[in-house]
Amino acid sequence: MQNDKHISKSFDQDLDEAIRLFLHMGDSAANQVAKAIHALTDKNQTLAQEVIDMDFDINRMEVDLDEHILLLVAKRQPAASDLRLVMAISKGVVDLERIGDEAVKIAQMAIKIIAQGKTEYGYAEVQHLSNQVRLMVHNALEAFSQSNAEQAFEVMRNDKVVNDEYQSAIRALMTYIMEDSRYVSKVMNIMWVLRALERIGDHAQNVAELVINYISGQDVRHSDYAEVEKAVQEANDRMAARQASATQVADTDAGSVDKHKD
Repeated sequence: MQNDKHISKSFDQDLDEAIRLFLHMGDSAANQVAKAIHALTDKNQTLAQEVIDMDFDINRMEVDLDEHILLLVAKRQPAASDLRLVMAISKGVVDLERIGDEAVKIAQMAIKIIAQGKTEYGYAEVQHLSNQVRLMVHNALEAFSQSNAEQAFEVMRNDKVVNDEYQSAIRALMTYIMEDSRYVSKVMNIMWVLRALERIGDHAQNVAELVINYISGQDVRHSDYAEVEKAVQEANDRMAARQASATQVADTDAGSVDKHKD
């Protein structure tokens, strides 16, 4: 992920470990969401309970990463560009923990819905929205891992798609209720599942915004797409400059080696 290496090898190791812990936590939270959805669609109460029980592990990861970040800042006192990355991890971990919390809510709703008995109202909407949201989380984490501002921007754009589909799904479920009031309670629980998925999309967008911020130095929260595009271009320019600098250093080192051989 890092393109520049520092004089302090220990700093690089500490920062790499923070990144590793962050991505591991993100993958774990994403897996929790997938399991919660499977628990609902497969009517698997045991799997739903596993998601609820595993929330402790996600919370533990948050605490461990917070401690790691605190020690890193205290011991290494990172420069501005590195500090932005460290702060992105520190802020992003909150969103990852909340993704885990939303997975627990889905699992809790799954247990209620399964206990309420037969009806398939809303399952198709849940499955479709969950596919969209899980892809957002995956792409946000990948953008973070690869320092890819363009991919992060795509996640931000997809959040509007998810919001529109969420509203469409809610309208469809309201129609179901009007057609058959016997399933009001179960459909309401499905709505809570959809709401949890929509919030997961919001957290994925937050992570994407942090990616653009730590690369470009621009805070793109509450910005329109034109402003974000400028920040993404700034991020691309910075990444290109770093790569050019790294190539120049490598060429210089190679030239020095050749001179010593002559």
